[in-house]
Amino acid sequence: MDRKIITRRIADIRKELLHLNRDICVMDSMDVEQYPENYEAVSTEAGLRAERIACRLRSLIYASTEVGKTEYLARAGDVQGIKIYCRDGIMEVVMPRLLPKKRMRRSNLFLLDPLQAILKQYSEKKLLPYFKKCVVCICHVYDRDLPDWCLLDYDNVQQKQILDMIALYVMEDDSGLLCDVYHTTELGDEDGTNLYIMEQNRFAGWLQERKKTGKSISDF
Repeated sequence: MDRKIITRRIADIRKELLHLNRDICVMDSMDVEQYPENYEAVSTEAGLRAERIACRLRSLIYASTEVGKTEYLARAGDVQGIKIYCRDGIMEVVMPRLLPKKRMRRSNLFLLDPLQAILKQYSEKKLLPYFKKCVVCICHVYDRDLPDWCLLDYDNVQQKQILDMIALYVMEDDSGLLCDVYHTTELGDEDGTNLYIMEQNRFAGWLQERKKTGKSISDF
């Protein structure tokens, strides 16, 4: 890549970083309890801006270095904490917390590309399960120290494209005819999203065992 193009792209990223620093300073000075909606808007914008910066840096790396896209995205998935576990016929996908769908913008790219890389990497090393008819339980994990207003309604969270991506690897189809989707909320040490995929006849027993853990789980 031409050095002038690299310099121009770096300059654009530096401008975004200045805006991000401004947003974070506003967050630090804002009264969260008195203006929760304003804080939500500013903090979400800061998060999305950070994701936009990450995506631009990725593009620059692909275009100006010999680092392969697949290799980089797999490493990005590790940094994001994306993990896959398959135990006793149940598949678990651990991911960062999903964002409100009304503000997704480029955040799909930020999460979906590394998720796909991790799925591909796992499938090349181990055999993934395959579900013709299944249940997907999406556990939205929130930091227990956060106030209640931080908890989002289930229909305000974007998960369709996440399911579409996972379905490519392990499901016959994620339509309502073959896949039942349930949501629950748990309190934990930090925010995150855990997806559990299993055969339909396993769900009732799995849920019963899950409740015995003592975590705060909503009714289905």
